[in-house]
Amino acid sequence: MALIRIDNPDDPRIAGFRDIRERDLTGRQGLFVAEGEVVLNVLTSERSRCRPVALLLDSKRVEGLAGVLARVDEETPVYVADQPVLDAIAGFHLHRGILALGRKPAPRSLEACLADLGPEAVVVAACGIGNHDNMGGLFRNAAAFGAAAVLLDAHCCDPFYRKAIRVSVGAVLRTPMAVGLDPVGMIAGLTAVGFQVWALTPGAGVSLETAPRGGRVAIVLGPEGPGLSAAVIGLCRPLGIPMSGGFDSLNVSVASGIALHHFTRSA
Repeated sequence: MALIRIDNPDDPRIAGFRDIRERDLTGRQGLFVAEGEVVLNVLTSERSRCRPVALLLDSKRVEGLAGVLARVDEETPVYVADQPVLDAIAGFHLHRGILALGRKPAPRSLEACLADLGPEAVVVAACGIGNHDNMGGLFRNAAAFGAAAVLLDAHCCDPFYRKAIRVSVGAVLRTPMAVGLDPVGMIAGLTAVGFQVWALTPGAGVSLETAPRGGRVAIVLGPEGPGLSAAVIGLCRPLGIPMSGGFDSLNVSVASGIALHHFTRSA
């Protein structure tokens, strides 16, 4: 693979990598930035639903990435630069020394996302998750516990935001998903194809450990603080995670992991 040397941070060929933090806020017209070796490894793997458009690497990292680079299509440009140039391009000190531009997968409808799922599928459905750390954690847990898909309503943040991808350790890039959904329509669609839809909420009368496992299950999660709306909870079966000492709040990512562990392990 031919490496393309970059010595000028204003080189137009690497414009897509420039000023990453500011561009994170304005979007990249269907592209995303992946950062670090672990995420790049997922992006170039067979499980990835995305493919790199271009790579930008610290020249000192190239030799150690030989195995990963061997999986990159020959027509994908691989730019290399020394650390000072790399930092000037990114707009901050890029200590990992590894960036990739990737293209988001084609959007999928709820129906398409659910069409091929099996009779024991477990999915995560999120409403109003606006924190990118929590979003990354949801996808990481979904991948770790074998969730078949992640469904996001229109009020969720972009899972392809650089920090969300990084926190997910690349799980965002390999997990089937549908985004921009209407919460009521999402729950109706899940119910129509045989999913038992559970809404995680502290005030639920049913405790997680008593919830039956098996069959198609959807776990609905809302934002920390306000939680799920009463309208959404009313369309689902409310489900709570017991806590000690009158405490009634868990990080939504942690709650998702606990619930996924329950519903994906053998009875």
